[in-house]
Parts: sequence; C-alpha cells; structure tokens
Amino acid sequence: MQLRSELENYLIDSFVEFLRIDPVYAEYLFLVLALLSILGLGWLSNLLVKRFLLEFVRSLAKKTKTKLARFLLEEGFFLRISHIAPAFVISSLSGVVFIGYPMVHGMVEMVVNLYLVCITLWVLDSIIDTTYKLSLGSVISSKLPIKGICQAVKVVIYVTGVIFMLSILLEKSPLYFFSGLGALTAVLLLVFKDVILGLVAGIQLTANNMVRRGDWIEMPKYGADGDVVDVSLTTIKVQNFDKTITTIPSYALVSDAFKNWRGMSESGGRRIKRCIQLDLSSIRFLTEEEIEELEKIELLNGYLTIKRKEIGERGLHVGEVGMAAPLLNARNLTNSGTFRAYCLEYLRAHPSIHKKNMTFLVRQLAPTEKGLPLEIYVFVNDVRWVHYEGIQSDIFDHLLACLPIFDLRAYQMPSDASFSKISFGTS
Repeated sequence: MQLRSELENYLIDSFVEFLRIDPVYAEYLFLVLALLSILGLGWLSNLLVKRFLLEFVRSLAKKTKTKLARFLLEEGFFLRISHIAPAFVISSLSGVVFIGYPMVHGMVEMVVNLYLVCITLWVLDSIIDTTYKLSLGSVISSKLPIKGICQAVKVVIYVTGVIFMLSILLEKSPLYFFSGLGALTAVLLLVFKDVILGLVAGIQLTANNMVRRGDWIEMPKYGADGDVVDVSLTTIKVQNFDKTITTIPSYALVSDAFKNWRGMSESGGRRIKRCIQLDLSSIRFLTEEEIEELEKIELLNGYLTIKRKEIGERGLHVGEVGMAAPLLNARNLTNSGTFRAYCLEYLRAHPSIHKKNMTFLVRQLAPTEKGLPLEIYVFVNDVRWVHYEGIQSDIFDHLLACLPIFDLRAYQMPSDASFSKISFGTS
C-alpha cells in the first residue's frame, strides 16, 4: 500500500510541477487518466478475448457440427459471454488504483455490477433462445407451447434482473424489493395484464391439449381459418389458406369457442358429406329389360341377384306401366333405390374411402322443394386438403354422370338457358 501511495503522490506532484496546476486539480486529472487507462485496458482485454479465445471457441464449435453448437453461435452466446472479461479487468484494476479513493472505487464497482447484471441477462436470453430452437421439431414442441414458456421465463428473468439492478443502485437487499412486490400487485396486474392472461391461457391450453403449433383451427370471430404457425406468450398466429396471417390473443382461445381439426388429421380420415338432389319426377319403377341391362354392371350384379330372390319374379314384371295392380301388388325395384345401391358398391370399391371404424353411409333425406336428397356420408383416407378435394370431385363427377343410366335427373333451378328453349305460340 505504501508503494502505491508513493506512486500516486509522485504522479500528482509531477502534474503540479510540469502543468503548473493546483494540487486539487492535479488529483482530479490523475483520477480521470487512471479511469481512462483502466477503461482502455478493459477494452483491450475484450479485443484480445474476441480475437483469440473467441475465435478458437467458434472454430471448435463449428468442427463439432452439432445443433447445440450451431444454435449457440447463431444466438451469439460466445460473443455475449466474452463481454464479461472487461468487467473483471476493470473491477480488479480499480481495486488497486483507487485504493485511496473509496468513493471512486465504490462508483466503479457499482457500474461494473450493473454491467455484469446486464451481460448475465443477455447471456441467459441467448441460452433460452437456443433451448427454444433445439426444441423445434421435437415431440415436446408439438405438444407444448414452447415459445410461450420461453417468453414467460424471459419475463421472470428480466423482472428479477431489474430488481437486482435497483438493489445495486439503491444499495438495498434484493429481498427488500421482492417483499415490496406484494404492494405493487395491482400495478403489476395492470401493466402485465396481457402477459399474465396469456401465461394462464397457455397453461390451460397445454393442460387441456387444446391447441398447438401445426393445428388447423377455425375461429370466425377473428377471421381465422388455417394452420397455427406460432404459439407465443400473448398471441397465437394463424396462417389462413389465402396466406394471410391472423393474430389471436391467447386467452381468447380459452374464453371463446373455436374448432380444431387435429382430430380429423390424427384419425386419418376426412369426411365427405354432400347430397345429390334427384328430380322427383324422374323416380320410377324399373322394368325387366332395364334390370337385365343393369345386371351387366359388375358392381350391381350381386345386389340385383339378391333382390331377385327377395321380391320374386312377379315383382320384376312391370312392363305394363299404365296398370296399377301389377306395380303395387308386389315389391318392385326403383331406379332411385338401385342407384343408391350402386353408390354404396362404388364407394366400397373405391381405394380412397375408409371402410372400417368410420361412418360409411348413403342415405335418402326428406324430400324438399328441390327434389329428393341422396346424401353421401363417408370418409376419405387422405386428409390433405388438395387430395381430398380431388377425390371428392372425382366421386361426384362419376355419380352425376351415372344418373342418365338409371333414367334419373339431378334437380336444377331453371336458368335463362332453360327458358330460351321454350317456344311460345303467337295468337
């Protein structure tokens, strides 16, 4: 200590002698130059760490070719942690240089401690972001809102960091500020309302497995109909099928109703529920000749064979359509019923239709002013939207084209083209 005091006195005396200034100002000059020197050495240490040690660590991380090393480099983990070096250099040198100036030493220590808290928060931020990137594509990320959890952890860390910074500035214990949080609960609830609601909603969404990244959801209230691309602490981002992005508050998914199509995707089947409206005036009994012609259709051969046994030959002789007794005194086949049977057999033979563990139904609904609805209610084994629509279109193209074979017509509202074919006589 005596050597350091003599050195300080020698420098101050030299300033007084050569610069011809007051000893008080000479002492101030010494403190300024000492502080600048320490800062310069701190900057130099940071430069050396980045130039040699950091480059070595980066090259070593690149050689490992692991995801962890790559993500740490992308998030600047090593760069951020290198900023700790000047803090230790400045803190160590200030303890030596300013040993006779406790107030200056205390101020330097306070600034260094604040700097260390900021660097620590910065490093922890990169670790959390690295953890988030590592979790992407894993089974956990498909079941948990990892991004929301990471953001919640960041909020807790930043709040804790601010408390430590305040304790350093005001020279109070961190416990003093933590104990005061109770009195600030109302203010915190107001300021962090969305964050708190989002955090609670995220826990509920996770616990109940209501939504996760990659799900297809519908929420008409917010104009959302598409895939969930991001689940954060306060918002859910949905990419609609027109490529627009809809942002929904996380708590809205808990308080409001929405539809999640995940069950359809996981089941492996996508429903077709569509009707063919048959013109009521085209429905009639089949004649023997028509039945014989329809028996040539492979899909109907078994059905018509069974029907022949059930209704007997008497029910097939309906050639004399004008007479009611032969038609109504026995069971007969209709073109609509036979077409319905053909639809069933055609769908059973279709390779893209689920036949087991899912509803398979072709039924008639109640007749309406638009005809007799024949509903197809089956499931396609390809849940991809484009493929599903293609399969559905092919099925109904075929069934609609088959109607004339059964002497049936699909109901269609009259159009201008229909009226143009009508000729009106002139008086």
